[in-house]
Amino acid sequence: MAKSATKSTSSRQDRTAQLDRAKKAFKNGDYGTAYTKFLPLAEVGDAEAQLWLGYLFYAGEAVKKDYEEAVKWYHLAAEKGLAGAQCHLGAMYHRGEGVGQDDEEAVKWYRMAAEQGDPKARRRLGVMYDLGQGVPQDDEKAIEWYRLAAEQGDASAQFRLGVRYDVGQGIPQDFKEAVKWYRLAAEQGFSNAQHHLGLMYWRGRGIPQHYVQAHVWLNLAGASGHDEARESREELAEKMTPQQIEIAQELARDWKPKTEG
Repeated sequence: MAKSATKSTSSRQDRTAQLDRAKKAFKNGDYGTAYTKFLPLAEVGDAEAQLWLGYLFYAGEAVKKDYEEAVKWYHLAAEKGLAGAQCHLGAMYHRGEGVGQDDEEAVKWYRMAAEQGDPKARRRLGVMYDLGQGVPQDDEKAIEWYRLAAEQGDASAQFRLGVRYDVGQGIPQDFKEAVKWYRLAAEQGFSNAQHHLGLMYWRGRGIPQHYVQAHVWLNLAGASGHDEARESREELAEKMTPQQIEIAQELARDWKPKTEG
């Protein structure tokens, strides 16, 4: 009995070590090695290896891109309760990739992951309620899920919650709260939030008007390819002195994104 327990423990340790080596190879961009190490683990039922293998097939890293094969591995891991796999599987159903498009099935898997605390799944479930996809449209539930994800640091959810406060949709209008959530997302480099935060500084909504700060955020968003932000920055620059523009440009050059968590 003691020998059997020792052997089982040793086997688990071996699998954990192999999984760690596979993830290290993946993070180093050595997808071929990652694949060869994930595959045998996935085939004997390791949920985490199944999730990673699903991603390799989804992205076409070291293997031919194959959405159906990605769904297969995501599904196996999702059925074992792995939140990340449930969220990915929900997205596959939502987009109709490798499986028939089915918003109700997407909601089912998003909800499973969201109830486990997965921030991306919580935000995506909020979007489904926001747009009435797979569930009846419900602003209250959309905001509830956005808030949960936003409080966990999900930049897209922070931005969406900021928009709700900005326009007063499903929640009392509150420009200060809008600025708060825009800023949290903008500081992570989320260009839509940077654009909106810049506009709030420009207009003095929820925060004192400040052209230099407005220019900084519009400039950062524009540098990420946000065309509207670039147009807004050029329009704002016409109202600024050369010295103000120079200061704003220097601040933008020195800016670094914050990492949540």
